[in-house]
Amino acid sequence: MSNKAVSYAGAGKVEVIDIDYPEFELKDGPGVNPANVGRRVDHGVILKVVASNICGSDQHMVRGRTTAPEGLVLGHEITGEVVEVGRDVEFIKKGQLCSVPFNIACGRCRNCKERKTGICLNVNPDRPGSAYGYVDMGGWVGGQAEYVLVPYADWNLLPFPDKDQAMEKVLDLTMLSDIFPTGFHGAVSAGVEVGSTVYIAGAGPVGLAAAMGAQLLGAAVVIVGDLNAERLKQARSFGCETVDVSQGNPKDQIEQLLGVPEVDCGIDAVGFEARGHGKNAETEQPATVLNSLMEITRAGGALGIPGLYVTGDPGAADEAAREGSLSLNFGLGFSKSHVFVTGQCPVMKYHRGLMQAILHDKAPIAKAVNATAIPLDDAPRGYADFDSGVAKKFVLDPHGMIRS
Repeated sequence: MSNKAVSYAGAGKVEVIDIDYPEFELKDGPGVNPANVGRRVDHGVILKVVASNICGSDQHMVRGRTTAPEGLVLGHEITGEVVEVGRDVEFIKKGQLCSVPFNIACGRCRNCKERKTGICLNVNPDRPGSAYGYVDMGGWVGGQAEYVLVPYADWNLLPFPDKDQAMEKVLDLTMLSDIFPTGFHGAVSAGVEVGSTVYIAGAGPVGLAAAMGAQLLGAAVVIVGDLNAERLKQARSFGCETVDVSQGNPKDQIEQLLGVPEVDCGIDAVGFEARGHGKNAETEQPATVLNSLMEITRAGGALGIPGLYVTGDPGAADEAAREGSLSLNFGLGFSKSHVFVTGQCPVMKYHRGLMQAILHDKAPIAKAVNATAIPLDDAPRGYADFDSGVAKKFVLDPHGMIRS
């Protein structure tokens, strides 16, 4: 059976290629850890991919800002229909429509049992934590494809209760695989509660998801900062205040909005390719967001950091940043007793509750992030448009099931 997929083809390039149809065994290939080759996956299922989204963290790889090998099949935001069930799968059934957490987790290790599924100890021989189609994450084949293998299916998959209802809301539900839980996790980690004032750095899809998450948690004011006017307009479309950081330090604009130059909660939805503020807005300064969040978050507040930071960045501006070392004003954070929460979102901690919010019309996340379905063959254009800064979240539709 054919299986087209999107692969990284070198800095600035992606290609749609033919790859093998999945089997219940990990094969060798670009990015696959040698210790995972030959690993049996009888606990897995094969999905017919209904939706697989282009993510900002994919863009880091495509820009050549990681050590991702050429030929790596991309895609960790997956929603699909079960078409084959492995021998050891007990509860997931053929025909179910399911959301796939981007974290691959075994359900058996200490971290999984403590709901820390973003740092599972058993699925990646290199380090804790794994994901589909991502550099240094064990080599599990990505889901920007027609078909994909999902391991530990009984544990990992979130089946939707009604397939027809789910297809009606599939553009919302596809956000459950990553950005909605990730943004929500940023808001939870930052301590957002009823009446909070919140500043979110970054108006890309994760920042917008964090904004909606903060609204769900009862924030009084949600402020989103960015350099991109179109993305700031998208944030305002669902009730956020905005700050244009190209005009200078966000603290001054926050004071104009709130009457004080600080917020209760800060969220970094930018990550390691951050730029400066004001006259330095076109210069990459990877510590800018974290340092500004420490400045504007009140003493005793918290910083949720769902923005991606890496240990290897060959395109960084200096030697330290190439290894993930940033010039942080950590003394300021210490003096203000800030809490910092970093790392991959443990998607399974949130996705069922957020699914319920979507199904019961409490969270129109697709509208908030301007979800836009495109054919799999249009993936190179989608990557290029997303990289140019358009205020859209591109959803790949391999089988035409969304558009039909």
